[in-house]
Amino acid sequence: MRTRSKSVIQQQARAIRRQLAQRLKKTNVLRFLGFKLVRAEPRRVTLRFRVRPHHLQVHQVVHGGVMAALVDTAGGLATYMSVPPGTRVATVEMKLNFLEAIEKGTVTADARVLRCGRHFSVVDCDVRDSVGRLAGKALMTFAINPAPLVTPQLSPRTAAKSR
Repeated sequence: MRTRSKSVIQQQARAIRRQLAQRLKKTNVLRFLGFKLVRAEPRRVTLRFRVRPHHLQVHQVVHGGVMAALVDTAGGLATYMSVPPGTRVATVEMKLNFLEAIEKGTVTADARVLRCGRHFSVVDCDVRDSVGRLAGKALMTFAINPAPLVTPQLSPRTAAKSR
């Protein structure tokens, strides 16, 4: 029985990973930046991108805003993996320390949920370059909002009658 439960959980995790990968592909800015899903499991998500010319700032290193977008996306997805399906997650606060400049190769963000409560989630994220140097360290807070209730839409005629 335990093996079956584990296989069901693994199937669910694979389905969620596919869903997250599709969400990344459908989001214009993330598609433009080239973020790829490396790992997705409850409370942890890893994203990566290969450095391209459009990621670089004037000094030919990865722009801080690109790194911030990577961290924010990884942290939000890690929180999303920790809450019931359909729950809305929004960034409330993000602090990112830039520790090393990255000129080429890949950039990887590994986000881990430290605490997930009813209304807020706190996430830690490491950013590493191709050789494994710690290039950034982030701490983020996300608001957790339940999925909106679906309310039936009344036609103008029905709405007028109910007044």
